[in-house]
Amino acid sequence: MKCNITTIGGGTGTFNVLSGLGKNRQLNLAAIVSVADSGGSTGELRDEFGILPPGDIRRAIVALADDTEVVRRLFEYRFKEGRSIAGHTVGNLLLTALSEITGDFERGIEELSDMFAVHGKVIPVTLDNVSLGVTLENGDRIVGETDIDIPKHDGDIPIRDAFLLGGGRLNPRAREAIENSDYIIIGPGDLYTSLVPNLLCAGMVDALRMTRARIVYVCNVMTKYGETGGFAVEDFVRVLERYLGEGRIDYVLVNSGELRPDLVAKYQAEGKSPVVLREREALIKKGIKLVERDFTSDTDYLRHDPRKLARAVEDFASGWIK
Repeated sequence: MKCNITTIGGGTGTFNVLSGLGKNRQLNLAAIVSVADSGGSTGELRDEFGILPPGDIRRAIVALADDTEVVRRLFEYRFKEGRSIAGHTVGNLLLTALSEITGDFERGIEELSDMFAVHGKVIPVTLDNVSLGVTLENGDRIVGETDIDIPKHDGDIPIRDAFLLGGGRLNPRAREAIENSDYIIIGPGDLYTSLVPNLLCAGMVDALRMTRARIVYVCNVMTKYGETGGFAVEDFVRVLERYLGEGRIDYVLVNSGELRPDLVAKYQAEGKSPVVLREREALIKKGIKLVERDFTSDTDYLRHDPRKLARAVEDFASGWIK
């Protein structure tokens, strides 16, 4: 019997999880993807055509496509010239066109998934046209995913909480995927701009509390300026539990691999630092099981390796990790 795995997130983190799992035909995969993105090609198409932001949906389709490399090169190709298409990616334009042709964004996703033999379902977390906002500790409110992601304000001021504008009801197809899951993978990804927007959707927390699935959180390798400066593993968990409630996260995947000093220095120049585990016993007392492994990629980026993440998820699916 196949194991049902559902991922929740967005951006590069979800891409890495899905691209590692996409070749395993023993898994039924569903990707619930944030639609709070507001920048670049995604933001322009969202404003001009009134569709949900296609960027993270596009990445998920690429990750689960049969011939990932060819599809990735096509979907990620960004036009450099042309008054109306400069700056847009092929994947975003294809999804926009199919949404217009079919008259429905979800139907456009299905058609694009069929065209490129996608293994799994790609599901927008909500069908409402939402905007993400955060309140800082000093009381200031920042609205717009891009302005949170690339802060124009003082990024050293911590975020107090996050909110959605424009609705945000949980997509019924996302609820169904959660209900039928054996394991739900949250992250990795930017905490407030890729993960929390999903949890803010009305009905999401109830669905996650009621499902029989085990919930696995993949903690980030590095902090992010403007969102998680100075965070340790337990700080990421604390923020997620603020929305989920305590006792709902079953496992936390923590990187224990060594990081290249030259890359750490490069990231620190951008206000980022390695995420460390400071209060192991505090997490264990919560009933959380820690899975500590080398999850890093052997590249010039400090991020998770898709295959290493996939092995951990496959160990859950096979019952090796209990």
